[in-house]
Formats: sequence, C-alpha cells, structure tokens
Amino acid sequence: MGNGKSREAAVEKAKRTKFVILDIHGVLTDNTLYYTDDGKKSERFSLRDRLGCLALMEGGISVAFLTSKISRADEQVGKIYNIPTEYLWGSSAKMARLDEFEKDSGLKDEDFCYVGDEMIDLGIMKRVGFSVAPADAASEVKEIADYISSAGGGQGVVRELAEFILTAQGKWEAIKEKISASG
Repeated sequence: MGNGKSREAAVEKAKRTKFVILDIHGVLTDNTLYYTDDGKKSERFSLRDRLGCLALMEGGISVAFLTSKISRADEQVGKIYNIPTEYLWGSSAKMARLDEFEKDSGLKDEDFCYVGDEMIDLGIMKRVGFSVAPADAASEVKEIADYISSAGGGQGVVRELAEFILTAQGKWEAIKEKISASG
C-alpha cells in the first residue's frame, strides 16, 4: 500500500465496488505522447488493461472512462476494451459528471472506485468509496489513495485492480476460469 493505509481497509472498500471509473492519461497510458512528422499524436495502451476491464464486467462491475475530452483514439480503445459508448465520458467537470450519473443510476459515492494519477483527480478520489492510484502517480494522489497498484500507468493497473476487487468480492476464481476457458 505504501501510504500507511491498511490492505484490510482497501479490501473492505473493494467489496462494495459496483462501478469503476478510469482516468485515461496516466492510468491507461504512461502519460507519454508520440508525434509523427505530420503532427499526428498517438499514445500507448496496455492490452493487459483490456483483460482487466473484461474481468470487471464479467464480475458485474461496470467500467467507464472519464477524461476531459474523449478523443478518437480513446473511442477506439473503448471499443477494444468493450466499454459501452455511453460510458466514454468526456468532461473536464469530473465531479459534475459523477453527480449527473449518480442521479440517473441511483448509485452512491461509496459504490464507485475511481482510478486517477494527478492533482486534477484528487477531488473525485476523496469523494468515492474506493480510490486507486498507479505506482507512478503524483505523490499527492498516492497520499490519499486507498490502494496503490504495483503497476505504473499504461502497464496493467486495471488488470491488477480487477484481480484485487474481484478477489475481495469472492468472484475472481470463477471469472478466471470463465476467461481462461474462452481463450
């Protein structure tokens, strides 16, 4: 854990998780931007995180992307990761987006897990039931996170988180069997 919070407390919070919200940059990516000579931008995403999203959804936990603006690349990754298009949230007002979704869904703050890596994520991380930071997140973020992954951004954070949450909920073994049988 690294921040003085107990693993037991993180497990208890993970047990209540019904919905995981993922920041994209610094969580699903390593925060590196690549530019071609003609100015096109690209980023690197991990297919291990695709498996993490799949496992969470198999376990009955919804997954959303939340970033200031959903790009075409983010939409493509959403398709690859099987994230429903209605859960690709582009909003710089992250708290307002969560308010709106809670009103529509009936879910409460404690039902959510939020994974963030930077100061812009602090408000929503303090609000949700279970907050998670990648290993290479900003120190301010790691200070308040309930769980810090051993993986850095873009290197399997969601895969690790899926196993943690689903193990806490007693679902991991069944989901592991189902996914390995389909491969």
